[in-house]
Amino acid sequence: MAGALRERLLTLVEPLVARLGFELVELEYGGGHRRGVLRLFIDAPQGVGLEDCERVSREVSALLDVADPIPAAYTLEVSSPGFDRVLRTPEHFGRFVGSRVFVELKEPRDGRRRYTGTLLSVGAEGIALAVDREQVAVGFAEIGKARLAS
Repeated sequence: MAGALRERLLTLVEPLVARLGFELVELEYGGGHRRGVLRLFIDAPQGVGLEDCERVSREVSALLDVADPIPAAYTLEVSSPGFDRVLRTPEHFGRFVGSRVFVELKEPRDGRRRYTGTLLSVGAEGIALAVDREQVAVGFAEIGKARLAS
């Protein structure tokens, strides 16, 4: 998804999802041959049920119908983040200190782009991981993708 469209969608959708009592964990948009798919992954401390997904879907759909940020036909899907939950914000990382995570860098560092290890800490600028008995510091600006690892 183009960065500008992603940012526009996040700006539109995230406040609405928060007002409904949920956290927007991730947003993905993929164009298909005939129609694209916009996927929202939501979470809440009490968990997310089918009725929650349906409610968020109805509200977000109404918002997007008015704002019309996606020029092509698309399908909206809303679900919980699952076991391989995406980590997108410093708050997401903070919630999972001590957990096993997978981090993919935007650009390779010393020939390496992917790290899987224990999330040791989260600071203002980035995170620290224990990978192969070594501590690795990664700045938030360097992270391309991150998620919980099994």
